[in-house]
Amino acid sequence: MIVIGSDHGGLELKSAIISYLNRRGIEIADAGTDNGDSVDYPDFGLKVAEKVAAGGAESGILICGTGIGMSIAANKVPGIRAALVTDVFMARMAKEHNNANILVLGGRVLDEQIACDLVGAWLDASFEGGRHQGRLNKIGEIERKYCITFCK
Repeated sequence: MIVIGSDHGGLELKSAIISYLNRRGIEIADAGTDNGDSVDYPDFGLKVAEKVAAGGAESGILICGTGIGMSIAANKVPGIRAALVTDVFMARMAKEHNNANILVLGGRVLDEQIACDLVGAWLDASFEGGRHQGRLNKIGEIERKYCITFCK
């Protein structure tokens, strides 16, 4: 299952991506927002990131105006590797090299077709492991180091 969330700046693109995921037969959970009223992106970034980190969803997709805020918020959750992507190569590498468990998109910078292409490239890619796993292990060490200091 993929959990998807957006703020008001990503709502329209989120609807298009949900339709795309439905056409691919992928089970989704919509974490909101549900209307165009102004909301705070960290609230929705946290909902999606916590669900993925807890194992309640295999992966997630987040969308705000540029994707920058959502990626910053989601990456504060230990175990999350949220990747903001703008082209197909980045989307594929996010999975193949970084094993990104959350894809982040900008609703005000991507059109629907490109966004769906990015989602497809990310979904169709597979983590390569090998030398990349060692790098992810180092990221995990950074998380543990700072969580011991700041997570109280």
